[in-house]
Amino acid sequence: MIILDAAAVRRATPWLELVDAIEVEMASPSSVSPERHVHGFEAEDGSQSSLLVMPAWTTSAEERGLIGVKAVTYIPDNASRNLPTIHANYLAFDRVSGVPVGLLDGDTLTARRSAAISALAARHLARPEAHRLLVVGTGQLAPVVAAAHVSVGQAGCAPTHVTFWGRRAVAAEAAARRAREAIEADGVQGVSVTAVDDLARAVADADIIVCVTASTEPILSGQWLAPGTHINLMGSFRPDMRESDDELVRRATLYVDVRTGALLSGDLSQPIDHGVISAEAIVGDLAHLSSGSARPRNHDEITVFKSVGFATADLVAARLALARHDSSR
Repeated sequence: MIILDAAAVRRATPWLELVDAIEVEMASPSSVSPERHVHGFEAEDGSQSSLLVMPAWTTSAEERGLIGVKAVTYIPDNASRNLPTIHANYLAFDRVSGVPVGLLDGDTLTARRSAAISALAARHLARPEAHRLLVVGTGQLAPVVAAAHVSVGQAGCAPTHVTFWGRRAVAAEAAARRAREAIEADGVQGVSVTAVDDLARAVADADIIVCVTASTEPILSGQWLAPGTHINLMGSFRPDMRESDDELVRRATLYVDVRTGALLSGDLSQPIDHGVISAEAIVGDLAHLSSGSARPRNHDEITVFKSVGFATADLVAARLALARHDSSR
């Protein structure tokens, strides 16, 4: 069985290849991903933690036949322990024999597929001249998101100015430093990366905004947005979690990665429950974007892409990593 640690997964999932692979899969699916299981449990401090189980398998004989399952823990209280809030492992089996063929570092796999999904959405929804990226959040995913957008942007929309905002200035500075290192490691030059302390002004100045927090209260206000802004909301995945206010989703044209999972997020479920929007306000998902059947209608349109992650993207990333590992031996 192949074992790929964090560094090996990172090397085997270069941004452009990963984004393109997810886009191809979404445009013409060759896999099945049942609804993920989310099990809640109470942490020591009384906060709500979660265990997620996400299976998927290939159906096309032309692809490497895999059955994959990711197990993820989400422990918000880990911030007080100076530990990541999310930990994961990915186990891959041969689809024909059921024999285990790979164990991959799930933290890195999750971060890279999540960042790749965000970059793919921006490829289709951000304006071609969008060069200013704002990342809201300072956790383990924030620098990875910046690196993905900058690298994938070389093929189209290319952010050259990246800013970070966090509730603590020192954390924002640290995230900016990690992003700068990741971008340089990817060989991308000419990108400025800084931290900011005025969120409202940063939102108004941004072309693309990616929010990656564990917030249960809105952080982004729709009143701050300039026409033509594209926003990716990536942090919330439960009904009690939310990064955007009612005005933001009311002003925007809404897209999601996968409709079923995205509707469980508070960013959509709460405004739907309050009558601010309806579920029909979602005009397309990642499959529509990837196939070209959905796209922004005009230059000044504000677009929101709500992503909660999905097992098909994990499977695509794992398949790419295992295939590249095999070819390098």
